[in-house]
Formats: sequence, C-alpha cells, structure tokens
Amino acid sequence: MKTVQTIQPSVDGKGLMMGRKGYTDDYKEPGSLIIKILRSPYAHAKIKQIDSSKASPLPGVRMILTAADFPRIPFTRAGQGYPEPSPHDKFVLDETLRYVGDEVLAVVAESEEVAEKALSLIRVDYEVLEPILDFETALDHPVLIHPEPEIKEMFPIGFDPKRNLAASYQMEVGEVIKELAACDTIVKSRFFTQAQAHVMMEPHAVNARIDYQNRLVIYSSTQTPFHIRRIISQALEIPISQIRVIKPRVGGGFGGKQAIHGEMFAAFVTWKTKQPSTLVYTRKEVFSSTYTRHPMRLDLTLGAMKDGTLKAIDCQVLSDTGAYGEHALTVFMVTGSKVLPLYNKVSAVRFGGHVVYTNHTPAGAFRGYGAIQGNFALESAIDMLAKKLKMDPLKLREMNMMKEGETSPIFAIMGEGTAGTAMIMDTCKLEECIARGKALIGWEDKYPRFQETKTTVRAVGMALAMQGSGIPLIDMGSATIKLNDDGFYNLLVGATEIGQGSDTVLSQIAAEVLETTLDKIIIYSSDTDLTPFDVGAYASSTTYVSGNAVLKAAKALKAKMIDKAAQLLEVESDSLVFDGTMFQDLKTGKSISLTDFSNQITYSKQQEQLSATASYVGHKSPPPFMAGFVEIEIDKQTCELSIEHYVSVVDCGTPINLKLAQGQVEGAIVQGLGMALTENVKESSQGKLLTGDLLSYTIPTRKEIKRLTTEFVSSYEKSGPYGAKSVGEVGIDTPPAALANAIENALGVRITSLPLTPEKIFFAMKEKRSNNE
Repeated sequence: MKTVQTIQPSVDGKGLMMGRKGYTDDYKEPGSLIIKILRSPYAHAKIKQIDSSKASPLPGVRMILTAADFPRIPFTRAGQGYPEPSPHDKFVLDETLRYVGDEVLAVVAESEEVAEKALSLIRVDYEVLEPILDFETALDHPVLIHPEPEIKEMFPIGFDPKRNLAASYQMEVGEVIKELAACDTIVKSRFFTQAQAHVMMEPHAVNARIDYQNRLVIYSSTQTPFHIRRIISQALEIPISQIRVIKPRVGGGFGGKQAIHGEMFAAFVTWKTKQPSTLVYTRKEVFSSTYTRHPMRLDLTLGAMKDGTLKAIDCQVLSDTGAYGEHALTVFMVTGSKVLPLYNKVSAVRFGGHVVYTNHTPAGAFRGYGAIQGNFALESAIDMLAKKLKMDPLKLREMNMMKEGETSPIFAIMGEGTAGTAMIMDTCKLEECIARGKALIGWEDKYPRFQETKTTVRAVGMALAMQGSGIPLIDMGSATIKLNDDGFYNLLVGATEIGQGSDTVLSQIAAEVLETTLDKIIIYSSDTDLTPFDVGAYASSTTYVSGNAVLKAAKALKAKMIDKAAQLLEVESDSLVFDGTMFQDLKTGKSISLTDFSNQITYSKQQEQLSATASYVGHKSPPPFMAGFVEIEIDKQTCELSIEHYVSVVDCGTPINLKLAQGQVEGAIVQGLGMALTENVKESSQGKLLTGDLLSYTIPTRKEIKRLTTEFVSSYEKSGPYGAKSVGEVGIDTPPAALANAIENALGVRITSLPLTPEKIFFAMKEKRSNNE
C-alpha cells in the first residue's frame, strides 16, 4: 500500500501551528451579542423569585432570559442515535435546579463587561431543597430529583424517576449462582471509580448568525453536529430545515462535546433577535457545568476451578448519572458489553444494576465510556484470583481469554452482533499482544517485584482490554467524493475531526483507492448543509464506519472515472486500467492522463461532473484488543509512586496512519493514568465543586510519565477499510487495573477504589501491618 499504513503528516497540522483561523471562537461575527449564564449556588433548589430590576436598565443589556421565555419541552443533551437511549429529562431553563452550576438564567449583552455586571446585579430568591450527594443512597430516596411530569423515556430503558432511576438493566447467561456453588475458588470484591473531568484544551464554544436566506447558522465546538441540529430543532421548535450547524476545528472533546451545552442559548438568542451571538465557557464552567465520567460502584464475583478454569462472572453495578440522565444507559451497558466478553469460556455470566440520579454535575460520554470502569474491576479481580490460585496472572488470562475465531453470547444479548447473533472474532491477537508486551516490559525478570531497597521497590503489573468499532446497525457514516479539473479531489464527510486525526485518516483511505497522493485529496468535514450525514465522533466509529463509507465512495468514483475514460478513448472499460495518473487501455495501447481527462470532461468533451456518494452502517463492531504492562517504583515510606515504563501492544487491525495511531494510544494511556492516580472531581459536603481549575485538578504531565512504548501487532480485519479497526479508546482502559495490580505485586496490598493515591496505599499498608501483628 502506498498511503495506508504509513506515517503521513496531519492535513491540518501545519496551518494550525501557523495560527491559521480554525476554531469556533475564530468565526464569531464582529459585534456579536455576548451570552453569560447565571448558575445555581445550590445542589438542589427551586427558584422562588428573580429580581432583575437593577440589571435590565443597564446600557448594553439586551435580554435576560428565564424559564418563562423557553418552550417547556423536555429533551436530552446527549448526542446519540435517534430515538435516543437517554431519558428526555432536561429543559433549556427550569425553575428547579439540580446541581451546583445548573443554569438559572441567561444574560444577553453587547459586551462581556456589561454581561458580567448585569449578572452581579441580579438577585435570586431560592428555596433550598435537600440534595442527594451520596449515590449509594439515591435509589428510593424520599427526595425526588425529577418529579416533573413531562419527562419521558423514548423507549424502555428502565427509567423510573419516582425511584431516582435514570436506567436499569439485567442479563444472565447460564446459571451464575449454580456455577459459583460448584467452583473451587471464589473471589468477591467491591470496586469504586470516581468522577473524572475531560480537560480538553478548548472550552465549549458556540456562535450563531442569520444568513442571507434568513436561516440560523451555528458554529459549534461539537463532536455531533447533525445531532445538535436535531435537538435544537425539537427543543426550540425551529424547523430543522432552517438550521445549519458547522463544526470548525475542535480542540479536543473526549466525549465531553458529544452533547449540547451552550448551543441552545446561542440558537435561541440569534433566532429571536436576528443578531449574531456567542457563548464561550470559562474553564470553571467546563469543570462544573458540562460533564464528568460516571462514578460507579462495581460488585464483582469470579468463580474458578483449582486448575484456573474460569466458570462464572457476576458483575453488579451502581452508576451515578448526576442531575440528568445523558448517556446513562449506554455507558452502563458498555461496562459489561465491552469488558466481560474478554473471558468468553465461562459457563455463566450475569450483569446488571442501576443508574441513579443525584445532585452532582451530570455525568456523560467520556473516552472509554464505561469500559474503563468495568475493566478496572474485572482485571483487578483476575489478578486477585491468580494470587488465590497461586498462578501466574498471564497464564490465567491466556487460559480463559477470547481467541480468534471465537465469540461470546454477550455479544448477541447486549447488541454487539447482527440481529441477535453473536459476533465472531475474525481478528483477535491477544496472544501476540501478551507475548510481545511481556518481552518489552521484561516480565520474566521483574514479576512480581524486583530491585527492592530499604526505601523503594519496583514491580510490574498488567491488564487486558477490548473496546469496539462503532455501534452496529445504528451508527451511519457517509462520504461524497468528486473529481475536479486538473485531477484533484474533494472529499466531503460528516465525520467530525476533533483532534484525533480523522480528516487525515479518511483522506489516506481515499488516496489509497484512487492511487494518488495525500495532497490531491482536499477534505471538508462536518457541515450539516454541505456534507453527508454522519453520527459524529464517538463510540470509536470514525475509522471503521466513516472509513468504510469513504472506501465505498472512492471505489464508486474510480469505477465511474474508468467508464468515462473508456468513452473518451472509445475502448471497452473492461480492458482499461488506471494507476492514479494515467488511464491505459491494455488492448489498444490508447491512453490519457488524469489531468487531460479531468480537464476535458470539465470544459470541452462529454462534460460531466463525476462524483460518488456512499454510506456505511456496520453489522458488527469488531473490537480492538490490547495488553498493557506497567513498571512502577514505590517509596515504601511515603507510598509515592512513579511510572517508569508503560508498554502498550495493540491489535487495531491495520493502523491507517502509524504515527496518528500511536498518538491515539499514548494519549489515551496518559488519560487513563490520570484517572488511575491523580484525577478526582471533588465536591464539598454541600455539593460545591472544589476542583474547578487546573491548579486543584491535577492531570498528568510529561514529568510523571518517563517512558511509553507502543507497538501494533500484525492484524487484518476484513470488514474494516484496508483491514482497520478502531484505536481511539482502547488505550485508556488498562492503566487503572494494571497499576492496581502492580501496587499489590510491590507491597502486597490491594486498592479497590480510584484514584490510587499515596494516602490509600499508606493506610492499606498500615492495616496490613496491624493484621500481621
């Protein structure tokens, strides 16, 4: 292959480094109205009265918007397939406030200074209500977070707001209780994962204007422009035909922009005033008033025989969705569906639980999307089982894990196959991933611990992971490609470039089909008027789903080009070949260059615009797999931990762009290490955010991570474009469990709650010493 599976520079990289205009805020109209939001100081309250008498007369204040100004139509902010698997439980503004940071009202002014001054002059009288801040007490709590009668589920998801229940689910294969009773060894433990913030570099931003056709044009830093258009239309009762959403360059999303946030306000203000408007979140607002990762409690039980044969897995989960139920069910489902099939040889498996409302900042989509929480529990428990059986944890995994050509009944039950059938693993290189990772980390020489001194010890740990490649039978991607004069191409895709490199990867796929160079493919992405439909950047879908659409469109265009060239040359198309620059007839020797061909059909002979559009919906979601290995050093006195080396060996099928694939894995690893070690959204006893800036919320830097090694095993997924599967999320899943396993290997203590802080290790060591005395 000429372009695929090579290192190619990002198509937008140089321009961005040179400071070219590209992000949402760069496109706001001069003189745009500034929108600022007054946010709730209480975790749970009702608005009794709003006094804006001092703010309204301020010169430059144009509007003060309250709940009375908006249609009372419940919607979900989640950018998902339609009908959404999230409850419609949100109003643009409401008189009931459900978390610290919830929207009270909006001020619209001619300048930021005036807007801020107006906010400071508004007085709100609140009735403070009892909040629910402990998610373990939320189910059937006497306080109801959503008593309003208008809210609804779009189809059955276990939604019961009278129980503070956003969603619930249960499934079972075989008879778990019966299998556990027959097992020689049982491991049972409770795990906790915390809320994590996305910390994308670009905050949420939106601007809006009215175009010359009196249509609403929205520029949004979003992962899901087509979903944004639909949600705005439904919630504000604006005809969808009158809305255009453009996604410029996005400075990171990680799932936090797979939703509608400020867009509703900008759309309403501009549609009502016919003037341009803009809303850019502050960093504090991003922390307090967008999304976090769902905190979870996971009760995991494993049953095995003395020889290591795993017989049963039971996983019961309680998930905290916060104030609103966005992504509540689907994140919960992925906790099982993208984790439990790793060990497919069990006789019985059970998964279920509840997603509850609390008065915390809403949880939502986040890279890993439930799999990282489930993986922490399962892969920690596998090591605990290995210890109990006195087995090498690698051997235990190799005995029981998924292998190529196999399947799991979970796939059919939980929606990972076609029409209720189980998905077969056409590619699963976990054996190769383990073998290579074991060699790269030096497992034989270092497991379980080594280089122990009076004050420090080094140890290794590992974990396996799987993810997915889009949502089968639901996610659709589309692409249009057209030939221009002089022989270059326009590629139009709805897929959203959010910094992950999808514009480059999709251009490489088109270039490979058309046998041209990357500079000849001019890509334009994510404009609901101009590009074909795509669900957006989520669920690790872009390379596999949108990439397949590009592959189909490029092949269709190539066939059209050959047919047209055959007409011009007056030959049969069956004997005509195209090498990217020249059409050559194998029978007559006649030929024409691509440049001459494209110019002739544009300007002089048999003129025709050649283009092709194709769509793709996956019938399965082939998982990428990986083995993650970590080497750590711990100070036995202070319990401070350093990461000396992290090894990732990944089966993602064909990596379309080797450097971008490496960046995706290593970026995800660092994000997973942050969740494992330092990142933790903290609130006061009254629900007020304590970690609302980058001084109090600690993300990893290069100083904390000394060495990353990433390799890709040879793999070819026949259903993917040029053999590709996804790679964007799988890297985030292994660090929490791998680190917890390494800590136990180093010190003999098991930490079952994230983050794995020195304080937790210290007190676990103290308890261990106390038990030994």
